[in-house]
Amino acid sequence: MQDSPRKIIHIDMDAFYAAVEQRDNPVYRNKPVIVGGKPDSRGVVATCSYEARLFGVHSAMPSSQAVRLCPQAIFINPRFDAYREASENIRHIFSQYCDCVEPLSLDEAYLDVSNSGYCQGSATLLARQIKQDIRRQTRLIASAGISYNKFLAKIASDLDKPDGLHVITPEQAAQFIEKLPIGKFHGIGPATEKKMRDLGIQNGYDLKQIPLPRLQQHFGKAARHYYDIARGIDCRPVKAHRDRKSIGVETTFAEDIGDAQVIIHQLQLLLSQALGKLSEKKLAAHTLTIKIKYRDFVQITRSRTLPQAIANGSKTKLLLADLLKNTAIGEKKVRLLGVSLSTLQEFEEAGQYRQTDLFSLL
Repeated sequence: MQDSPRKIIHIDMDAFYAAVEQRDNPVYRNKPVIVGGKPDSRGVVATCSYEARLFGVHSAMPSSQAVRLCPQAIFINPRFDAYREASENIRHIFSQYCDCVEPLSLDEAYLDVSNSGYCQGSATLLARQIKQDIRRQTRLIASAGISYNKFLAKIASDLDKPDGLHVITPEQAAQFIEKLPIGKFHGIGPATEKKMRDLGIQNGYDLKQIPLPRLQQHFGKAARHYYDIARGIDCRPVKAHRDRKSIGVETTFAEDIGDAQVIIHQLQLLLSQALGKLSEKKLAAHTLTIKIKYRDFVQITRSRTLPQAIANGSKTKLLLADLLKNTAIGEKKVRLLGVSLSTLQEFEEAGQYRQTDLFSLL
């Protein structure tokens, strides 16, 4: 009996760095934004908004060339802390639906949802749900590609950008690949593309006609990969990073909050959620970290490592209140709160750790 095709989703954030900048600074919205080196430097474009792309600007282009194409562009130095934070929020969304996630960079990842029970097992519906969650929770836009292997899922995510969702089924794959220009094949860069064109390979159909020994003569070890993908074959697994270093949850409020007691209550709710996730994975934690982002987007964290495992209970309120000392709570309103648990250990049974006496720690 033939195995069912895998269900692979590739999520790719649209103009990620530039989108974060436009989200965080309303002045930049609907304007050509370029994140990267200054135009009078030897720097390059890291990414740019779609408004800038209309002028022909693209990633890896020298900034000096970008400013000639788009003189009105706004050049911004990268803020990698902000991009990492957004990426962590997006990966948290992935973790709610899928255990098998392979991040490729801050702004893209593969998800193997072959055995997922979400959305009646439909990878397409699940990808749409993930896109909606990303938009709602981070105010950023993602594109998704869905297929039965990583190669096709990656290509599919790039077809309908921005805000795209494209599916390539096993039945569609052969015809799709045959028509695909060789320069659009993921993993074939400009130098390899030129070499293939010199051999008369213009598209997937042409590539499929070349025998493996001839490909090996010209491309060595990479030849097998080119031979396979021309036939829609890509058996590479989605490699999940299962070594969890922390488990966290966070929430962004529709309206900023300023009351300290309300903030403590919200942190308790978040801690309960985090502990629930911890319990599901049969883990215990010794370090509690809270994250606070104020109305002005300034972000701080406060941590406490305890001698025994953290457990839920009324006494956690005192620990949370202590962590809020020497912060601007009560002076500045808060737009986001987060709780994460780290220094993780496996436990054999639920009663292995007794609750830490939080009173003794204050």
